[in-house]
Amino acid sequence: MTRHWKSVLLGAALVAGVVTAAALLPLAEWTIALATKARETGAAGIAIFICAYIVSTVALLPGSLLTLAAGFAYGPVQGLLIASPASVAAATVAFLLGRTSLREWARRKIQSFPKARALDQAVGTEGFKLVLLLRLSPVFPFTFLNYALSLTQVPLRTYVVASFIGMLPGTALYVYLGSLATVAAEISSAGSGSAGGVRIGFYVVGLLATILVVVLATRAANRAIASQPSTG
Repeated sequence: MTRHWKSVLLGAALVAGVVTAAALLPLAEWTIALATKARETGAAGIAIFICAYIVSTVALLPGSLLTLAAGFAYGPVQGLLIASPASVAAATVAFLLGRTSLREWARRKIQSFPKARALDQAVGTEGFKLVLLLRLSPVFPFTFLNYALSLTQVPLRTYVVASFIGMLPGTALYVYLGSLATVAAEISSAGSGSAGGVRIGFYVVGLLATILVVVLATRAANRAIASQPSTG
């Protein structure tokens, strides 16, 4: 099992635990209070979140927990609007550092990965397509790929645009998972009822649809990457 899917399963388990606890503990009030506090900080809170995302990514720490937190604090739509630019900004900063002050360190990091060493040749011929496919597929971890691509000849603009599009499905999934915790807490706090049941059903259907899109995109990306001789 890849790190990507381990993180997804971990996120799902965390959400399931929160949903269960919301029915048994005063977790509903705590969850709503925390999410409300995050939202009330406005632009300052968003800026802190983006800075934290950049620092963790540069330090090779997984960004999945922060993406889950965006959904938890801001909901699925606003959370995605915050987490997606934050992840792209973080990936770009790591990429630029890998091309400048951290270049030798990044080079040493990827020496033991044959697939990473083959990236430069492949990116040279089909840069946008390959970066997009790599972002859709968990072949390389998110934080590692930022530095691996920094050692290739891919143009910065191509890297940013392809990364934004390729990371969007996975980011949406993590944000959605995070938002379910707050939704469950809000419904638990307000009391059960038909409206709450409908809302939960809506979110579950949306989550399943998001997972389906991510799975299909990942499979298609893996097949396309496998067909690339220089990265196979």
